[in-house]
Amino acid sequence: MRPPPADLAALLPSGLQAPMVTAVATAWAQAPFLKGLVRSRAGVLSTIAEHGVDAAFANAMTVAADSARDVMARLRRARGDVALVVALADLAGYWPLERVTAALSDFADLSIDAAIAEALAERGAGNAGLAALALGKLGSHELNYSSDVDLILVHEPDIIPRRAHEEPGEAAVRIARRAVAMLSEMTPDGYVQRVDLRLRPASEITPISLSVVAAEHYYQSEAQTWERVAFIRARACGGDIGLGQGLLDRIRPFVWRRSLDWTAVGDIQAVSLRIRDHFDAGQRIGPGYDLKRGRGGIREVEFFTQIHQLIWGGRNPALRCPATLDGLAALAAAGHVEAGEAVRLARSYRFLRTLEHRLQMRRDEQTHAVPKFAADRAAVAALSGAADWAAAERTLVLATAPVAAAYDRLIAAVPNTTSIPADVAAWAKRRHGGIARHIVPLVTRWRGGTVRALRSAAARAAFEAVLPGLIDGVATAADPAVAAARLDGFLAALPQGAQFFALLEANPRLTGLLSHLLGVAPVLADALAREPALFDVMLAPDAFDALPGPAALAAELAGFIGLAAAMEDVLDRVRRWTGERRFQLGAQLIEGRTDPLVAARSLSD
Repeated sequence: MRPPPADLAALLPSGLQAPMVTAVATAWAQAPFLKGLVRSRAGVLSTIAEHGVDAAFANAMTVAADSARDVMARLRRARGDVALVVALADLAGYWPLERVTAALSDFADLSIDAAIAEALAERGAGNAGLAALALGKLGSHELNYSSDVDLILVHEPDIIPRRAHEEPGEAAVRIARRAVAMLSEMTPDGYVQRVDLRLRPASEITPISLSVVAAEHYYQSEAQTWERVAFIRARACGGDIGLGQGLLDRIRPFVWRRSLDWTAVGDIQAVSLRIRDHFDAGQRIGPGYDLKRGRGGIREVEFFTQIHQLIWGGRNPALRCPATLDGLAALAAAGHVEAGEAVRLARSYRFLRTLEHRLQMRRDEQTHAVPKFAADRAAVAALSGAADWAAAERTLVLATAPVAAAYDRLIAAVPNTTSIPADVAAWAKRRHGGIARHIVPLVTRWRGGTVRALRSAAARAAFEAVLPGLIDGVATAADPAVAAARLDGFLAALPQGAQFFALLEANPRLTGLLSHLLGVAPVLADALAREPALFDVMLAPDAFDALPGPAALAAELAGFIGLAAAMEDVLDRVRRWTGERRFQLGAQLIEGRTDPLVAARSLSD
């Protein structure tokens, strides 16, 4: 190990272990921000030498929590201590990525709570009536080294402390502004957190604190898919925790839909493509590459995980993991992501997040871009332990490739080369000859806007994508006229179509199964029309496996019922579970995947 320069050596306490000496020397040489902290915080290095990095971090948190000191001064002092301890623990290899991000998140939680408590105390009130909801990486305890904290502030009008002639909303906004200023205002001691409040509903026109009633109404009735994604990682992190958690509990059905939600794939696909277009310059590996938004970058790992969670998490609470790495592991364990792919994505995610931290810790900058100047890239490589930037870039290429490939497969827009043109008659005659007379009038009517399930633009778009497959199924039925009539009746009975047709579009084999049911099992088709969510069960990896024995079925039903809050919900879940299992057995019989005697025994069980 090369000895540290003389000016640094004079600051190093005795007792520092060799990995920590190397980490301090690297930070001193390559990261101006950390060099300044090493100069000004000799006590932190002494604590590390005597008691270790965990004790040094605990000391910094104690400083932050010392209510006897001015809140702005103590939080800013503690923030520098935390930044130095976490960076050195990271660079020395003492802490894994999860411990690094958790420590940064824990300090953010403490500082947000302290700021809200102080803003309320200035009005003579306790820490009640105003809550901070953490979203993004803070919500999942995965905060970056130099990141914004994404917050939504909510208040209870009946509790928020008010002054004379002050409306509850006005009081909440003033208290919120005061708390945010304590965190983000730049003083000679620096700042505590960069606060971003733009994830709240209609942020360009709404106040920075929403009443819990207004927030609940919005998320129950108007919110969009990207907001559902954001709330996968949401939690109450400061202020009135009970108030914030209560809101999250009430809007949980908005995030976790009981029916599998394939429209989310299309919505997030559109967002992803817009990101790739907007950050086009940062898509290619090299100077300017965006580790967060670039092709194969951090966000694509997160979106890959969250899309699967949105689709499957409504039925399986074990998949509702806020943290990306936990989510990938849970999805792999449940069979929704191939185990090897989950391992590759996790490995890439760790590398990308670590490299992102190296970029940010150099100057305490909120950056995700590979530097454009060679000297800066060399410094990042040194912080990363690479021989040079060329070596670091080779690893970056290897890390992003599996992410880009997996994400492309997930969101790929499958070309619909057989879409039905406006001239239905010509298409049907060319494709299916004599049975065109059964098809043409039906397609014309379906497109005419009279079918309830096809009235929304989203439903019509998804229906057009699967219509060729449905028509092909009709054409190959034993009696095409009967199959066409049953398809028409099925569409007429369908309560809504956007989710169902998006499900078929994302899973083409289900289109074939539906056609088969219409042709030979009208009873099952009728049940499906009444309850389209029955198809959800056929997407499970074991959909065509034999049902387990009575004990396992009882345990499964008990787990499903255990999520219910009231007797009405219990009965509803029992009916739904029973209907799904009956439908599953019927589909297995129709597809020739089980023996009738085995199916009868399973029905008895």
